[in-house]
Amino acid sequence: MSEIHSQGQSEDYSEDFYRHHAQRYSDVAHQFLQSVYIKSSHPALKGDMDLLDRLVELAPGKKGLDAGCGAGARDVYRLWGLGFDIHGIDAVPDNIEEARVRHPEIAGRVGVANLKEPLGFPDGHFDFVMCNAVIQHIDPESIKETAIPELTRVLKPGGILQLMFKNGSGVISVFDRDYGVNRTFRLYEEEELLQVLKNLRFELVHADSPGELGGLMYFTDPKPIDHCVFYVRKSL
Repeated sequence: MSEIHSQGQSEDYSEDFYRHHAQRYSDVAHQFLQSVYIKSSHPALKGDMDLLDRLVELAPGKKGLDAGCGAGARDVYRLWGLGFDIHGIDAVPDNIEEARVRHPEIAGRVGVANLKEPLGFPDGHFDFVMCNAVIQHIDPESIKETAIPELTRVLKPGGILQLMFKNGSGVISVFDRDYGVNRTFRLYEEEELLQVLKNLRFELVHADSPGELGGLMYFTDPKPIDHCVFYVRKSL
């Protein structure tokens, strides 16, 4: 069961959630328990790995950032193993510690950083940035004024941003059976985010063929909550 509230009626306790459930979250991620989708608007989009494969296909190089890598940093570890120069950041120290314990090989590639604050990377540093199911924990003002401008600043011209978010308006509370707790998330509307990105000289990436991922894509995860995901490219 889920319940949608208007903005401001429900608080987000996500940091407490991750502090208490970091190891379990890492297990859920590595077992792909919430990473295979119940339904999708695109026949080629069945789970998280489809998005990751398309992202690296679109990117102009192998230097990337997972902004909000989560406990265990699953995708950082996977891309590092494939030869990518990948780094991960997360606002919750417990999530980074779990990543370092689970994958000591990437201990120096993950660190604590908050997307509500300026990032410690130079302009145009990365070929691609992925930010998956992260902005749902951040207030709209910080998203528009800091998070999105910073994620786009650190991308080089021609670089790709993959943005996945819980879709809609207001705030949603839902019981998450994998953790046995109620969780609360902010919802975001795709057109509003795209306008912010357009003002920063980013364009939506469309598919060149029916089998490619592109445009605005939608899916429902096992909780279940509706999501939107898209790729945008920084103008040259």
